[in-house]
This record gives sequence, C-alpha cells and structure tokens, in this order.
Amino acid sequence: MEDGLEEKASGFDDHAFVPMVSLEMNLAMFKSRWQLCDGITEYLSEILGQSHSDPARYTNFLSVAANELVELAFRSTRAPGRIRFGLYRSATFNRLRIAFPCEDAFDRRPTNATANERPPVAIAGSADAVMKPEETVLLRDLATIFRAAIRIEEDETHGMQIIADFPSREDFQ
Repeated sequence: MEDGLEEKASGFDDHAFVPMVSLEMNLAMFKSRWQLCDGITEYLSEILGQSHSDPARYTNFLSVAANELVELAFRSTRAPGRIRFGLYRSATFNRLRIAFPCEDAFDRRPTNATANERPPVAIAGSADAVMKPEETVLLRDLATIFRAAIRIEEDETHGMQIIADFPSREDFQ
C-alpha cells in the first residue's frame, strides 16, 4: 500500500474533500424495503461517475462496492434513528460515508491490513459486534479490487460509520 493513500484517506475532516451530495432518511423507512439499497446505490454511483472520461464504466465498477457497503449498513442497523449517506471528492479520491446509529458498543481494538498485502480495512472496535467474518473478508476484497481505503468507525453519537475512499482514476484491477 502506498503511504499517500493512507495519508489522504486518514481523516473525515480532511479539508481536501469537498461535499458533493448528502442523503438522510429514517432508518425505519430504509429498513422497510431491501430494494432501497439498490436505489440508493444507483443514485450515489451515478454521482460518483460524473466528470470521468468513461462515466458509465466508473459508475458500474463503483456501484458494486457501494452496493456492498449500503447493504452492510442495512444489515448492521439495530437502533432507531436516521441513516446518512454522503459523497465527497478530492483531487485524487472519492469518499462515500454512511453513518447510522448502532446499539452495540465498540471496544477500540482496531484491525488493519498489513501495508504490503492490501489497502486498509480498518475496523475501529470489535468486528464481532457489527460484522460477521465473511463481511470482514468481503470488505478486504473490495478494498483490494478497488484499491480503496475502507474504515468502519464509531462516530461521535455512539453510532457507526463506514468510510470508503476510492481513487478517482479508472485503473481498477
């Protein structure tokens, strides 16, 4: 992994990222229909595909990863409240952020992929509290395929946030 990727993708408050779009909805509404995952993914992926030399290709590639992240949020929500989706752009990365309440407590044991194996999938807190082992493997595979930095963190309101930084260049493996 390049040190620049981890540095660029290190913090949500990085001023290099410009907000593109945000979407917020009631969790009960979100959880009421599995098909909302597809609709939200399509919407977010279309926006991410804008301004690329081949927007359809970039949209299609990223829709796979975005769909898995939206579905992970769908399966992980266990508390009432609201879910927030946000897209941000920097000169070299596109960031997808999904934040939602989660009743499970995190215990602050981060897990990181090694630098020479794969891009980071850092899970702040206990992966067992939120994800099944196969979901952790899926996130690591997504990070590798899309050369993305994917983190799952506790947010400031005792919820969970999934943050994925995708390179804006179109040279996926």
